Amino acid sequence: METGKAYLELTLEIMSDAFKEQAIAELTILEFEGFLEENLLLKAYKEIPNRSDGYQNPLLNEWLSKHNINHSLSILQDQNWNALWERNFEPVLIENFTVIRANFHAPIKGFEHELIITPKMSFGTGHHATTYSVIQLMRDIDFNGKAVYDFGTGTGVLAILAEKLGAVSIVATDNDMWCIENAKENAAVNNCKKIDIISAESISDQQTYDIILANINRHIIEANQIALYQQLNTNGSLVLSGLLESDEEDIKKIFISYNLNHKRTIRKNGWIAVHLTKP
Repeated sequence: METGKAYLELTLEIMSDAFKEQAIAELTILEFEGFLEENLLLKAYKEIPNRSDGYQNPLLNEWLSKHNINHSLSILQDQNWNALWERNFEPVLIENFTVIRANFHAPIKGFEHELIITPKMSFGTGHHATTYSVIQLMRDIDFNGKAVYDFGTGTGVLAILAEKLGAVSIVATDNDMWCIENAKENAAVNNCKKIDIISAESISDQQTYDIILANINRHIIEANQIALYQQLNTNGSLVLSGLLESDEEDIKKIFISYNLNHKRTIRKNGWIAVHLTKP
């Protein structure tokens, strides 16, 4: 019998940075959404039904058996999640451009933009290399007066920054209602007025955008490649992430075939963020 929602906590003993990044990528495909690093441990989290008869996941069991890695599994109740984040969440400092902090941190001066992101069960606090790198790319893109689409918004962090950079309209989507709720809360805390946060599985064909941000994963990017191209305005910018370094050439080949121009790739900890433009 289900009694609400809970979170599965998977703790892995990580032997190398390369395997850590591989594990995050593969566990993301298995619908894990939050990750914390503690010394030589990686903790991964996913929302699960809170069932009195326990939780079983054959695909996860197969993955653990394949890698033969020391691990432990535990179930956290909903009310434990915020306390867990508060113990582990540290501000993210991205050059002198952006600082991302939680509401329980004191204000931090010396940055062009300060984002307050409530640490809940949503991906995108800036700690992960993909979000960090996308924000670095955003620094060099002109958002003033632009229409922006944030595909897979998570906490809403990229949409919030887009508004602070001058975007006049932002559509932010996710397929997880927990993320939608969290993104709305974060937008309100940051006094954002121009972000429309909606639930969606794919990009709507009802509107085109000057800038599209897609920090998701290779599978979803490839599945939505036509929409990503068609919904991008001429002279627009497409920023892709959630990609491993090994994905770069294949992803560039796909979008160059649509006559997009590759502007820049940022690499961090085995992950990449790619900026392309539509001539």
